[in-house]
Parts: sequence; C-alpha cells; structure tokens
Amino acid sequence: MRRLVAAMALLLGFAFVVASCGDKAKAPGCKGDQDCKNGQHCSANKCVECSEDAHCPKGKKCSANACVVAPECLNDEQCPAGKVCQAGKCKACASDNECGPGGSCEAGACKRANKCTQDTDCADDEDCVNGYCKRAGMSSNDGPCPLSTVYFGFDDSSIQPSERDRLDGNAQCIEKTNGKNVSLIGHTDTSGTEEYNIALSERRAQSVADYLSRLGADPARMMVVPKGETEPTGLGDDKDRRVEFQWR
Repeated sequence: MRRLVAAMALLLGFAFVVASCGDKAKAPGCKGDQDCKNGQHCSANKCVECSEDAHCPKGKKCSANACVVAPECLNDEQCPAGKVCQAGKCKACASDNECGPGGSCEAGACKRANKCTQDTDCADDEDCVNGYCKRAGMSSNDGPCPLSTVYFGFDDSSIQPSERDRLDGNAQCIEKTNGKNVSLIGHTDTSGTEEYNIALSERRAQSVADYLSRLGADPARMMVVPKGETEPTGLGDDKDRRVEFQWR
C-alpha cells in the first residue's frame, strides 16, 4: 500500500512539473540585432531581413520585412525631362494622353502643356482648354477631357504607385462628364497562353475599375473589356501591359 501511495505521489509531482513547464512563456527570439545572424535585424522579437529601407542594399526597399526591388520612379517628375513614369520605370512616351493634360508626345518625348486661364495666356496656335494650353485639333479621346492609359508590371494586375496620379485625373474627368460611359480595355504582352492573357487583361481592367470606384466613380458607367494579347502597340512589352480608356 505504501509503495502504491508513493508511486501516485511521484506521478502527481511529475505531472505538476510538466504542466508548469507548459505554462511558461516562450522567450523572445531576439532582443536586438546582436541576437540575429547572417546580417538579419531584430524586429518584434523576430530576426528578419529588414525593418526599414536603410537595411537594404542600393536599389531596393524594405517591404514586409523583406528587401525588394525599389521602383525607379513614383511619378513623372522623378524622370528625366520628356520621359514618363510607367509601372515604376521611366519610359519614352507613345501617345499624347501619356503626357498629362494638354501635353503632346513628340518623337518619344513629352512636351508638357502650360497652364492657363484664358486663350491669351497661350501661343497663337493654342487654345486654353480645361486650364491648359492645347493646340487646336489635338485629340482628347472623343470626350471633354483626356483619359490617360495606365501601365502594369510583368504578369501583374496591381495598381502601381506611378499610375495613381493618372487614375486620380481619370476619376475626376469621368465624374464631371455627364451622359458618357467609359470602356476599360485591358491588354497584355505576348508572354503566356492566349487564355491566360485574356484572364490577366480582365484582372487588370477590373483592378482599374475597382480603384476608380473607390475614388467615387460610378461602377455602372464603366465596362471591363479584356483584349489579352490581341492588340499589341508595336512599341515593346512594357507598352503592351496596359489598360486604355474609351468613351462610349
């Protein structure tokens, strides 16, 4: 009997010790960078590749604790004169609507329009249209204000920071244009199968529609039109990964 009582007491003691160990909080993975290896940094008690841009090599930035390639530009002002920022890269222009309100594309370089309040603020062959000097006869997408094409990265349908200013301008244009709807025409380059590219072009156009809707544009006025790889620009893959706007 004594042996049975002793054995039970021993088992109860062992169970208490195990339970106590289970309740003990785990120690943090790190308290500082000195606790990490291979050049990693301590963030929220975890060793990670980076916690700020300064931890990444030149040409990269910190995103979700990982160093990723930084965009070459976020807007046109960060590009050399005449070039435009498209999908995070500085590119030559291909059409007037890439050059901002009233701008024109001449031999691959944007000629930015001057701001104005009346025709006398502009050159003799220009008129003041929507606050910018514009040559008579310049196309405006068959609407009262221009709608800019937006561009995408390879195999990507997310809105790049470089395209947001263009979409902001497009949203304002759509909002003040009564009685007209707009088609959002998605395109891709020729990488991948035709079926995949149709789906990708639809995702791109839908991504633009969703973004414009969040800015206040009426979804009922926008139609998503996926074209896949069927209408290349002839200017290279970067120009093919796009969503165009067309009044209807």
